[in-house]
Amino acid sequence: MRLEFINRVKKKDVLGRSILTNDGSILLRAGVELTEQYIKKLKILGVLYVYIEDERLDDVAIEDERLDRIKQVTMKNMSKIVNGIHNFNKRETRDSLRVVENLIDYIIDCGDINKSLYDIQTYDNYTYMHCLDTGIMSAFLGMSMNFSESDLKDLGIGAILHDIGKTKISNKIINKQGKLTDEEFSEIKRHPIYGREIIEKNVRFSDFILKAIEQHHERIDGNGYPYGLAGNQISKFGKVVSICDVYDAVSNNRSYRKRFSPNDAYELILAGSGTIFDDNMVKSFKKTFAIYPLGCCVRLSNDIEGYVIKQNKGFPDRPIIRILYDSKTKKPVSFYEVDLIKYNHITIKSVV
Repeated sequence: MRLEFINRVKKKDVLGRSILTNDGSILLRAGVELTEQYIKKLKILGVLYVYIEDERLDDVAIEDERLDRIKQVTMKNMSKIVNGIHNFNKRETRDSLRVVENLIDYIIDCGDINKSLYDIQTYDNYTYMHCLDTGIMSAFLGMSMNFSESDLKDLGIGAILHDIGKTKISNKIINKQGKLTDEEFSEIKRHPIYGREIIEKNVRFSDFILKAIEQHHERIDGNGYPYGLAGNQISKFGKVVSICDVYDAVSNNRSYRKRFSPNDAYELILAGSGTIFDDNMVKSFKKTFAIYPLGCCVRLSNDIEGYVIKQNKGFPDRPIIRILYDSKTKKPVSFYEVDLIKYNHITIKSVV
């Protein structure tokens, strides 16, 4: 299976992984042969990339079916979770949050913390998908830092609910395409406080969950918000969610800016080590997540293009690449592989 930007997808390509809507329903099912009409519709919806079946890459273990199923169930419950909290419905909230705990249980059972958590994203499902992916990334990062099982569940819940305070802010501000006024930005900066207030008013959660929600925009150097906390004043939950929130947010298109490339998003996290983000957590982040998703096409510094087929643990920018085409004629060749650990003079120039 290969990961292709939507502009590179061709008619008769077969979809390798289902695309979900904002409620977790299947928009387009894996195995469908893509037509011009399907491709056009996906572009209109804002889909950036899709997985395509390719027998030359059928050994690339991209799809995690169990994680996909659990994510789909969790997506369907996201609105129930949020509505249950707002409506003081403790039973509905508690029942809906069980799916989050199931998700964390899977991550614990999985044991594989070397992940590249890319998913099909559309503009209309951004909010819930961002919260869900931030929760998943936070759980993987927390596991790599040896958080206990109970802490991982609190971390996952806090991360998934980290932006609930934005429900108190006008959509005109949230979705504004131009620059925010000082007054609008001040209101945005209050969403972590609103989030804690909503939770404390309506549901009984641990202080760890509340701190994850309230502190996810604080910075190690004290220049964050809403309180300007610094260093160890910020909880470990707030520090983890901060990293994962920023990484997932910049990896997606927003109304006011285009998405970062995978390597640029990754470099943003590394560059913030010690100032924005906790240094030790950035080191764990680097060990936990790979830059380039399995199956994606990259252009090397020698201008040869190939597909990422395997990650080299501890070296997130040096995966193993499979070359399928001649770099000049673009015709298929007997494929071969380049392990960037062994070829130090070759680097990845860009994602194609």
